[in-house]
Amino acid sequence: MSANIETNLNVLFESIPSKIADLLIQNPNIDQLLEVVLDLGRQPEARFIDSNVPLNSGEITLKDLEFVVNKVGNFGSDNRAGIERTLHRISAIRNRDQRIVGITFRVGRAVYGTIKIIEDLILSGKSVLLLGKPGVGKTTMLREVARVLADEANKRVIVVDTSNEIAGDGDIPHKAIGRARRMQVHSLEHQHSIMIEAVQNHMPEVIVIDEIGTALEANAARTIAERGVQLVATAHGNTLENLVLNPVLSDLVGGIESVTLGDIEAKRRKSQKTVLERKSSPTFDILVEIQNWDTVNIHLDITTTLDKMLRDKNCNSELRKLNSDGSFDSKKIPFTRSKQNNFESSTSPTPIRDFSKDMPYKEDPFVEKKYVLPYGVNRGRIDQVIKHLGAPIILVNDMKQAEIVVTTKNYHRRGTQALKDAEKLGKPVFVLRKNTVLQIEHFVKAILKTSDPGISDADRSLAILEAEQAAKLIDSGETEIALRPQNSYLRRIQHQIADEHGLESSSQGQEPSRRVVISGNI
Repeated sequence: MSANIETNLNVLFESIPSKIADLLIQNPNIDQLLEVVLDLGRQPEARFIDSNVPLNSGEITLKDLEFVVNKVGNFGSDNRAGIERTLHRISAIRNRDQRIVGITFRVGRAVYGTIKIIEDLILSGKSVLLLGKPGVGKTTMLREVARVLADEANKRVIVVDTSNEIAGDGDIPHKAIGRARRMQVHSLEHQHSIMIEAVQNHMPEVIVIDEIGTALEANAARTIAERGVQLVATAHGNTLENLVLNPVLSDLVGGIESVTLGDIEAKRRKSQKTVLERKSSPTFDILVEIQNWDTVNIHLDITTTLDKMLRDKNCNSELRKLNSDGSFDSKKIPFTRSKQNNFESSTSPTPIRDFSKDMPYKEDPFVEKKYVLPYGVNRGRIDQVIKHLGAPIILVNDMKQAEIVVTTKNYHRRGTQALKDAEKLGKPVFVLRKNTVLQIEHFVKAILKTSDPGISDADRSLAILEAEQAAKLIDSGETEIALRPQNSYLRRIQHQIADEHGLESSSQGQEPSRRVVISGNI
């Protein structure tokens, strides 16, 4: 879609030394310029969407940096400055003596039409949280959100603007936010108090905030939501799981806590007695993961999604792709969380070697999963190998759930009680010579080679088709459908299909007449 884009590059170039600005103007990709970097004693650099280009204008001198400072004016406590009534941002790097030795020019763009892909969500009145990596367009979307809600939906909108990031520098906000009002935040540590002040003093229907990043701001957002004000905000993180793992910001989606269940409830859930539960109601109703300018992944009901994630149930998110005519295509995609231990620790897995030269296995959602208990094996490494190979392996913590146990030679020599229990239960134990990525990879590939249950493609296809048809009938109003008897492998596939459609399923009867019964919503 050809959006209406306003950059005011000429105004920005007036603040850049002419020898550098002249080279920038000659670049054929000038419309895609993101940043210009000036570091003392180095060549300047222009950063574009997909490349970084050195500018052959000679090394940057103190005189060049002084030229910028004189043009821009004083930098604030956050080392940022701007150009009045534009969206450009100029950031400074200082040495130990607080002298400026580097400057970054960030090109600000008013892009009209960027929220077509989520406009229905914004106009729904529900609170929406936007996630995405830096530079993906979160702030640009927020500007358009403010304008659309203020001008087209005729709502009272307040933009809480830290460092003038959303509405530009100066006392008069940029026209990109339309009739929305802007409250400036003079210092980042006061953003939470300005958020509360906006609600108390100005009766907004909507508050727009960029980069919620502290516990105080998360608490302020909850306070605002509890007063019935719609929130549209961005936060640090790329995905819902990133947010859940963040101890400071997890409250935005309800947070998680460890709960000990009674014997009866644990038996009913078929789970361990200690489980993770959602702590409270989410501050935001909808979460949007921005993948790029024209693709987003949407969790339409954070409450339901998080509850299912914590109970190891599959659920769907909605993937939207923007078309050139402004419309978008959407499809439901299955969404599952990582195993529970990943929620209990925010540490990054151990870095492993580069698999780029290997030929990865294609993951098949209908392949039977193997439940593996790592005992003394680095869980972060085995998890990364499994993800890369698309291996049908699920890591578990409970020996009773495990089909296979993998351990190291050192642990096996000790003959621990856990390994003795595995052998008594008839669980096959794989022993790695060393706790290395290469050994783990050999183990995973060995499982891939031995995971064929001997089921014909025709039998599997018929079982899949029957489950898909049953799911459609349930969606059409049927309450319960019993499928034909199948073996355990094909029943597991049918259970997965029911999960992907958000339906309940259970196995009933005795072998060889045991069958899957699909019913209502989970």
